[in-house]
Amino acid sequence: MTPPRKTEAPSPKPVRKAEAPKKPDAPEAPPAEAAPAEPPPAPRPTIIVAAPTGPARPGMGRPGAPPSFAVRSPGRPGFAEGQSAPPRPPAAKVELKAGDHVVYPTHGVGQVQGIETIEAAGHALQMVVVTFEENRMTLRVPVNKIPTAGLRKLFTPKEFEAAIDTLKGKARIKRTMWSRRAQEYEAKINSGDPIQIAEVVRDLQRNAGQPDQSFSERQIYEQALERLAAEYAAIEKIDKAEASERLVAFAKSV
Repeated sequence: MTPPRKTEAPSPKPVRKAEAPKKPDAPEAPPAEAAPAEPPPAPRPTIIVAAPTGPARPGMGRPGAPPSFAVRSPGRPGFAEGQSAPPRPPAAKVELKAGDHVVYPTHGVGQVQGIETIEAAGHALQMVVVTFEENRMTLRVPVNKIPTAGLRKLFTPKEFEAAIDTLKGKARIKRTMWSRRAQEYEAKINSGDPIQIAEVVRDLQRNAGQPDQSFSERQIYEQALERLAAEYAAIEKIDKAEASERLVAFAKSV
């Protein structure tokens, strides 16, 4: 008897995986816009420098120092933008001769010895020669530079009365550090202006001789009194010691 044949079961067909649906392509991002450029900086306002007008008091300022300027900007009271500064008035001419007493801001009272001519770089320069006996010094100033150098004639007795009135006034001492006040006092002394020098004598005279007065205060006081007395003595034609006594008496008469 023939055994039955085994029939092989058909192999199962491989199941195909369902393909995932394709995602639609994402829209392309628009190109990034360039960052806006920074605005250019605003132009700075034009600054107009104007020289002060009007004559200055004799002896003001240190020799050779540049003139002070007022700075004005557009939109403020002053000069309009683009307007040129007004011309400075011509300096007053100073005529000197041998024997005249003059004042130089940083050296005080001196005497004119004469005018000499020297050769410099192929040019002839006229120089006024001034001697200072106390300092044993001789100063030569070009004639054309006399106004700007601060060299001036003595005050007249009438003009010097303003300095005497200042001595008789009330002291005005600022409540600041002594180092700053000392700088201001020295600047006034070196200005050559008797009124400013009188202010120094007036402010420090009240403390003269008191125990709380420092050495530097006394030194500046004596320097101012000596400078003021030198011009007062030359004006009144007296010696400096007598001139100092009179000035101190004016300051103490208040």
